[in-house]
Amino acid sequence: MEKNMENDMNKDMEKVMEKDMDLEKPQDPFAGEEAGGVRYRSMKWWNCAILMIAQSVSLGVLSLPSSMAVLGLVPGCIIIVGIGALTTYTGYVVGQFKLRYPQVHNMSDAAEILFGPWGREIVGVAQIICFIFLMGAHVLTFSIMMNNLTNHGACTIIFCVVGAVLCFFLTLSRRMEEVSYLGIISSLSIFTAVMITMIAIGIEAPDPRVYAFTNPTLMDGFSATLNIVLAYSGHMSFFSFQSELADPKDYPKALIAFQATDTSLYLVTALVIYRYGGPNVLSPALLSTSEIVSKVAFGISIGTIVIAGVVICHVGAKCIYVRLFRGTHTMNEMSVRSYGTWVMITFVMWVVAWLIANAIPVFNDLLNMIAAAFCSWFSFGLEGLFWLKMNRGQYLSSKRKMALTALNIFLVALSCLICGMGLWATGKSIRINAQTAHKPFSCASNA
Repeated sequence: MEKNMENDMNKDMEKVMEKDMDLEKPQDPFAGEEAGGVRYRSMKWWNCAILMIAQSVSLGVLSLPSSMAVLGLVPGCIIIVGIGALTTYTGYVVGQFKLRYPQVHNMSDAAEILFGPWGREIVGVAQIICFIFLMGAHVLTFSIMMNNLTNHGACTIIFCVVGAVLCFFLTLSRRMEEVSYLGIISSLSIFTAVMITMIAIGIEAPDPRVYAFTNPTLMDGFSATLNIVLAYSGHMSFFSFQSELADPKDYPKALIAFQATDTSLYLVTALVIYRYGGPNVLSPALLSTSEIVSKVAFGISIGTIVIAGVVICHVGAKCIYVRLFRGTHTMNEMSVRSYGTWVMITFVMWVVAWLIANAIPVFNDLLNMIAAAFCSWFSFGLEGLFWLKMNRGQYLSSKRKMALTALNIFLVALSCLICGMGLWATGKSIRINAQTAHKPFSCASNA
């Protein structure tokens, strides 16, 4: 009896110690949510997959046919599939890093683990800038769409205002799950618009010339590659998506569904539109068909143009919101202070995005600048460093580890190359396009 009692007491003590240790461990910012407040960790894996698709399969797919026209059919296909495979791997590394360090909610949290407090601040500012630039690209695309639909029926600046206001109102919900239902509309919108474009351009065949290989300049080749990099650049949101999963271990299911969808759609879209649109295919690709079809496709694509921007803003605003209220009850409260802060954050972000959309009015140049400066690191370089951090001391422990070590060092080097050469190519392109593009903050049509 005494021995049994001692055993029971020892087991109870072990359980208490385990609980104490769990409390001391860094926790996910949404762990232990109170039932009476706003519950963030409510998404299923398919909600997460829809958000990934809604965010990424939007602006990127519109520029891929023109990228393939610059690169050539064979190099274009290789780069689309190759970057798709690399980003699938780096996306998986993001999920593993999150499980290893549950306190990570965004890239700045991860950077703190890698580099300390200064790394957190630098990457935190970089990711917010990147989010706002992407939002600006969506505002700019909204104005291109409206100019196309209305035959420049109003000042382009006004169209940018309308797009920013519409996006702002759709960003007012604080819960990612609710935004994911908008993501269904976004996904259907871009899929339908792209299908209409492919069918129409296949029938019209305005310029059915195809080149397996081309001879682009270094600047043009890098600019085209940056468009493809941007199409796979959703990684900076993946930590946030995983944080709001009911079970974070379901993240790989969402990642596989997303990567299979976007790689397939990107490859088919680029191949078909380039095959019938020829080397002079336009960007965004919806402009490559006849005027009537282009207007129909643009009208349908309004869902993804707006909602993809909403998803991006939501993730960016949540980074700031969690930073302000992490570890407090305010984050989960339904109070004027908590919700008012959320509204103010999103409002300021959309105002700045509107300014950027009017200041850099060239679609491809804006996207390339984002890809070079930020997405190169958020999609490749940091993930390589994540793996090296998690496997420190095991780099040469087996042949598999040696191969993975080489792969992740390659990813870091690749991000340096894309960032440096990409910024050079984009800067040169902006100077060239400044001669023909309409001026910043101009009422002129950008269709």
